Amino acid sequence: MFRYVARSAAGKHLLRRGFSTESVPHRKVAVLGAAGGIGQPLALLMKLNPLVSQLALYDIANTPGVAADVSHINTRSEVAGYVGEEQLGKALEGCDVVIIPAGVPRKPGMTRDDLFNINAGIVKGLCTAISKYCPNALVNMISNPVNSTVPIAAEVFKKAGTYNERKLFGVTTLDVVRAKTFYAGKAKVNVADVNVPVVGGHAGITILPLFSQATPKANLAEEDIKALTKRTQDGGTEVVEAKAGKGSATLSMAYAGAIFADACLKGLNGVPDVVECSFVQSTVTELPFFACKVRLGKNGVEEVLGLGPLSDYEKEGLESLKPELKASIEKGIKFANHS
Repeated sequence: MFRYVARSAAGKHLLRRGFSTESVPHRKVAVLGAAGGIGQPLALLMKLNPLVSQLALYDIANTPGVAADVSHINTRSEVAGYVGEEQLGKALEGCDVVIIPAGVPRKPGMTRDDLFNINAGIVKGLCTAISKYCPNALVNMISNPVNSTVPIAAEVFKKAGTYNERKLFGVTTLDVVRAKTFYAGKAKVNVADVNVPVVGGHAGITILPLFSQATPKANLAEEDIKALTKRTQDGGTEVVEAKAGKGSATLSMAYAGAIFADACLKGLNGVPDVVECSFVQSTVTELPFFACKVRLGKNGVEEVLGLGPLSDYEKEGLESLKPELKASIEKGIKFANHS
């Protein structure tokens, strides 16, 4: 995916994979938080996606400049910038997919939980607007802590009477992107051929890469698997510390967000067998939300796929993550219902 970024015949290449140019449906995508560290590169990547015909960029400030800049790119979509709450409705009207990277980034020493009080309020407000202006859109939640913001969104939609569990996604794709990259480096295989499912949640030990299911197969030592797991879990912290107070994982997150949005659009357009990992409502475990492989289609989630066979190490990891993930989910639900 996104090979068109690096290829001149790019758009044609992607369109050829699913449709002829004439048959590509009209699709409106909104990015909420489009002037931020993730939002700007994400806006660029969505402008490059030939499946997008209308791109709405929203933030509380500075969006007109981002929109003007991105709009000069010679690709299919028309771009409009919206600034401030009074323009949020217009940004959302008619949306097929809404991507939410809004909120404050993580700084050195902060956990995703430290972000909670600020970002939870932002997410609640945005989801209230989504329930009013585009209740049928697929919602891609990037704002951290995802383990709590997805349950918040679900509660907001339930209160509004618009909740559809098939249309709400926590974007965990960056965990998959990291797992693929780190595995390929250790196994010395072509990263473009690598697939690694990542399940659980989207913070620390709740992130569980299933390297036993990774393809192509590599006979890595158990200590290597443990090191790769830890690095995948701590990938966000690695970037926060490397940026030394100047930000968090913005570029790789924008890439991952664009990959997942592209998958959602392909699913909506009827491309078969689109499977990505995502944090969704499920019965895969006893927890109400859980990240695992999901088949995407015209209604959003077509099927939540099972965990598959786990190694003993992964089984231990699964049991270890459940209490923390359960607490994060409950924290989100409590916030939504009592704030």
